[in-house]
Amino acid sequence: MSNIIIGLGAVSAFIAVSAGAFGAHALKQVLDAGMLSVYHTAVDYQFFHSIGLIAIGTLDKVSHRHCHAIAAWAILAGIFIFSGSLYILSTSGIKWLGMVTPLGGLSFLAAWLVLAWCYLADGRGKED
Repeated sequence: MSNIIIGLGAVSAFIAVSAGAFGAHALKQVLDAGMLSVYHTAVDYQFFHSIGLIAIGTLDKVSHRHCHAIAAWAILAGIFIFSGSLYILSTSGIKWLGMVTPLGGLSFLAAWLVLAWCYLADGRGKED
């Protein structure tokens, strides 16, 4: 599972860097400052959480814990929902997507809480 998590994190980081470059060069002339800021928020969160996926995959190579997979899938869901909705919102103007975005944020929060709980809870998250 660790190789899959690391691979997905690397692919997501590649997409984030590509999206950032696209936003900086192509969208700068098309989007207003507010929507460009929304777009860059999507890029930032995707990139940061891609690095998180790579870190979780690396942790999983050292210590196989079930919580790693749970956290990784929650981060992936967050990237798709949070960043995805912001990408679409900023480039299409579909405003109702702004109501979906917080669900992605909750997925990010859940992922980090699962990981913290796994390592901090007494007697929990022991190696499988």
